[in-house]
Amino acid sequence: MSNVVLDVRAVSKNYGSFALRDVSFSIPKGYIMGLIGPNGAGKTTLIHLILNLLRRDSGEIQVFGLDNIADDSAIKQQVGVVFDSVPYVEDWKVKDVGKAMSLFYDGWNQSRFLELAEKFHLDMGKKVKELSRGMQTKLMLACALAHEAKLLILDEPTSGMDPVARDELMDMLRQYIADGEKSVLFSTHITSDLERAADFITYIRNGQLFFTGPTDEFLDEWRLLKGGRNDLTNELREKIVGLREHHAGFDGLVKAKNFPVPPDGCVLDQASIEDIMLYTAKEAMPS
Repeated sequence: MSNVVLDVRAVSKNYGSFALRDVSFSIPKGYIMGLIGPNGAGKTTLIHLILNLLRRDSGEIQVFGLDNIADDSAIKQQVGVVFDSVPYVEDWKVKDVGKAMSLFYDGWNQSRFLELAEKFHLDMGKKVKELSRGMQTKLMLACALAHEAKLLILDEPTSGMDPVARDELMDMLRQYIADGEKSVLFSTHITSDLERAADFITYIRNGQLFFTGPTDEFLDEWRLLKGGRNDLTNELREKIVGLREHHAGFDGLVKAKNFPVPPDGCVLDQASIEDIMLYTAKEAMPS
């Protein structure tokens, strides 16, 4: 049996004004993949294609070795989803959500749902619309985990959470994959969460794949270069990605392999995921 849970191969979707083009990546069992990119890069489009909420124009998507269109029903029995907004009827109470979801999943575990609801401090008598954004996210997560999903797909799940709640979620995701049989695709703008939890990164920019691979390789590939105005030579300028000049000097990304030591007068710092995304997105912006 294949070790790959999700396999996306050369997937494209054209809207006319925007196109997702030839995106490929895969997630093995037992790992968390962070999906990053600027607003409008195509992350949500990609997630909707994986979930068969949109039809791809070309390429292949396999989940658990099954085609995501031909085997849609079987796949969705094993996939848990947390969107950036709740898909439940807003006047449902929390207990009603559990009852409704139990009708859709053969593997629904009501005891597990109640256990998670208690752990997340979800009031069973409260309506969905009365829950905070963070509590709505926890409700979606409780539903996703209550039907023994083998793949979690999270689209901006931490956007309404405070740092403590986000920290709890990261711990929960690590526990979720601990048995080596489950995986997570985690789309977020809060890249600091990924540095702690993500084993792999897939970065989409302008509808195209910029990078996919282990998180440590992504971080090791780049350095943040800073220097004074007089240190910025023409030769150096050509090697900097997303160059930013200001009154005190300049900064930008450089390939680590090209700079084993910093140029005279300059400093090399470790780049974060957010640094890499911001500077490379700046480079891609039309002038």
